[in-house]
Amino acid sequence: MSEKQAILVDTTLRDGEQAAGVVFTAEDKLNIALALDETGISWIEAGTPAMGDEEQEAMQYLLSAPLKATLFSWNRAVKADIQASLDCGFSCLHISVPVSDFHIGQKLGKERAWVLARLRESMELIRSFGCSFSVGAEDASRADPEFFLQVADLAAGLGARRIRYADTIGCLDPFGTWQAMKYLLPLCPLPIEFHGHNDFGLATANTLAAFRAGVDFGSTTVLGLGERAGNADFAQVVKALKKFLACDAGIDGTKLGRLTKVVAKASGRPAFG
Repeated sequence: MSEKQAILVDTTLRDGEQAAGVVFTAEDKLNIALALDETGISWIEAGTPAMGDEEQEAMQYLLSAPLKATLFSWNRAVKADIQASLDCGFSCLHISVPVSDFHIGQKLGKERAWVLARLRESMELIRSFGCSFSVGAEDASRADPEFFLQVADLAAGLGARRIRYADTIGCLDPFGTWQAMKYLLPLCPLPIEFHGHNDFGLATANTLAAFRAGVDFGSTTVLGLGERAGNADFAQVVKALKKFLACDAGIDGTKLGRLTKVVAKASGRPAFG
């Protein structure tokens, strides 16, 4: 496996902060971003500007930092979300839409055509400002694979960088992950980023299975922080890639200890790994 086939996208500052009881100050976010940057990571999901003024100030603070990694914001396919990100100064945005019929119908009371229309409108708006973007497929692990590919085709046609396959409720196991990625990869017009949740304690194993199947990108959080049971742990994924796939993902392993301590202090969670 070559380095370019194992690229980590850290979402500690966005998904990680959704862990119960975790709230990062702007200073915390900067310290975490700097520590992440020291590891050599390429992509940092900075946060959600649409959350309000305090979040927007923190995002502007991060964007002013001398980071090598690319910072990007998380957005719904909503004009106000996108405008908030643009106002902060983001030149790279992530647009997330539901792709399972469970989320589309039961959560939003909409249909697939509505999702495609909103996504197209959002991507065209971002393009009009000259910004780059990626697309997130929420609840992809419970979605019709053909609709996931339809979303990917639309996104690719408008210039998306990659598409995130989100195991939103953490229902996959490593065998199912490998099978899903092996089916989708030859058909998907975009690089796939696997985003695992840890409801069954399998987020790291699922992420490793996705990389073994051939995905280019994988989401992580430091300490495995995240909504509900958390996400794939950054250090564990780095070490698993090195051990089982002989790949360093471009990460300096000597910097993991400091990074873990910075996030443990900011989150009030114990450091491990």
